[in-house]
Amino acid sequence: MAPASVARRETEEAFLDAAERLLVSVGHAGITTRALAEEAGANHGLVHYYFGSMENLLARVLERFTGRMIARQRAMYTAPDVAFIDKWRTAIRYLDDDREYQKVWYELQALAWNRPELRERVAHVDAEWRAVLSEAFAEPRERYGIDMPLEALVALVITFNEGIIFERLSGVETGQAALLDWIEGWLEDKEQR
Repeated sequence: MAPASVARRETEEAFLDAAERLLVSVGHAGITTRALAEEAGANHGLVHYYFGSMENLLARVLERFTGRMIARQRAMYTAPDVAFIDKWRTAIRYLDDDREYQKVWYELQALAWNRPELRERVAHVDAEWRAVLSEAFAEPRERYGIDMPLEALVALVITFNEGIIFERLSGVETGQAALLDWIEGWLEDKEQR
């Protein structure tokens, strides 16, 4: 790669890293081009030069972050010789550990509500998550005798996760531990049959 290309790639990554941090700390409404450039240690004029718009840069943050998360989830769910209940426990631990990603995800969903061009990119990320969960839940759905279409089960799990995330981002965690304990007990019962 030519030195200019390396420098550009490094600067783009610095902007993406900075935007990720700012999305978590101040939210999308608190990010200005100048604040982003200061956080990245780069010239503010390069934001639009490299990314075209702040929305495009933020969408790239989401896509990059999601790519890492999807790879991790897919590897976890496809691990051989690991019981589904253990995969579930790991996924729930990730739900606790991944609060920065959750903030980025919700910040960009909110931004996309009024920006159709961004909405398509957020929908693409959502489709990637649904594909991972469809692969992960197909076999357990059959084994546990869950009498609902796979697409409905995946929608239920996504809605469940997003509900927990939304409540946590709002400072509410009432009843979540009890719900997660109940689900784990249900899975343990199914595993023993």
